[in-house]
Amino acid sequence: MRVEEILRHVDHTLLSQTATWEEIRKLCDEAIEYQTASVCIPPSYVQQAKEYVGSRMAVCTVIGFPNGYHTTAVKAAEAADAVKNGADEVDMVIDLGWVKDGRYDLAEEEIRAVKKAAGGRILKVIIETCFLTEEEKIRLCGTVTRAGADYIKTSTGFGGAGATFDDIRLFAEHVGSGVKIKAAGGISTLEDAEKFLELGADRLGTSRIVKLAKQAGAE
Repeated sequence: MRVEEILRHVDHTLLSQTATWEEIRKLCDEAIEYQTASVCIPPSYVQQAKEYVGSRMAVCTVIGFPNGYHTTAVKAAEAADAVKNGADEVDMVIDLGWVKDGRYDLAEEEIRAVKKAAGGRILKVIIETCFLTEEEKIRLCGTVTRAGADYIKTSTGFGGAGATFDDIRLFAEHVGSGVKIKAAGGISTLEDAEKFLELGADRLGTSRIVKLAKQAGAE
């Protein structure tokens, strides 16, 4: 798979707590140059970034990030605010406590509420696989599907671990028709990125692939 093809699936990401506008602007410039799928940035920079990139690049942001234990009302308000500020896509974190309680009904209701608040924008649901059992992951594939989300996503990058090949295989086997898969967290090589895509991922949340593409170009 060509590097250019891999890049088309990348959400070029910067979500560190200390991210500055200069760093976000550089991220946007790189995304435009290398034609990634989007930039994924903190909500506080969405308006500034969208004004900067215009129609040249999709802007993605995060909701309920990184722990997911905000109330549904807060997550919905975050999503509506992000869209008002120009977000094209939103990645929300589910309430993992509800999953551990077996309250998949509440998780489904919340995803529906955020989807509605996002006004038709692409919604990716982060289930933070490193904290879940295989059974919980499988059940969440159904929850995310029924709720009408566009993607199921592995990780925030702030948990104990990121995406694994086994998780993408599991998602591909159990997620419903029309729901795509995003692998995020710990994707550090072009070979890994290619394998995630081959296993069924449609998006890759990473900050490293553009850097690797730059190195490959230089070489």
